Amino acid sequence: MNKKTILVLFILLVLPLKLTLAEDNNMDSTNHVNITFGTITGDTTSLADYKGKVVLLFNAASKCGFTPQYEDLEKLYQTYKDSGLVVIGFPANNFGNQEPGTNEEILDFCRINYGVTFPMMSKISVKGDNKHPLFVYLTEKSNYPGEIKWNFEKFLLDKNGQLIARHESRVKPFDKELVTQIERLLKTSE
Repeated sequence: MNKKTILVLFILLVLPLKLTLAEDNNMDSTNHVNITFGTITGDTTSLADYKGKVVLLFNAASKCGFTPQYEDLEKLYQTYKDSGLVVIGFPANNFGNQEPGTNEEILDFCRINYGVTFPMMSKISVKGDNKHPLFVYLTEKSNYPGEIKWNFEKFLLDKNGQLIARHESRVKPFDKELVTQIERLLKTSE
């Protein structure tokens, strides 16, 4: 084959494949807002239900050294909810068996011990073979890929559900950088 034939074959065979893959990736990054998940009380929701809100979501556990972050996450929610912030907890038992309870037990624990009023979702998996599709997007297909390392890792999404920042477990809810990011997103229009 000559160079011209190889170039034509490349254009006809490989380039459409690359475009299809790029379209699939774009589809993942825009359609992840439609991935459904259960609330801790048994309803079904998705990030699309929070369109127009800034969302801070995190994976949670009741028996973790970071569990006291629930208190500041609730304070953060109370401070900014009227401005458009939603904090969402996703209980997960992926790290050290630190979230063994049922949805009802988890909700009671959060309300009784930390006064949690922000939305809590049903217990899911955030890593491994049975990772929830939302966390597949967040950890594999977003601009901030990488497995979650521990409980209370935080993901900040803009008013359209796009991932803007990711913070490890040690970053506290009132961390200056995180609060600055939240305030900046709350001020932006959709």
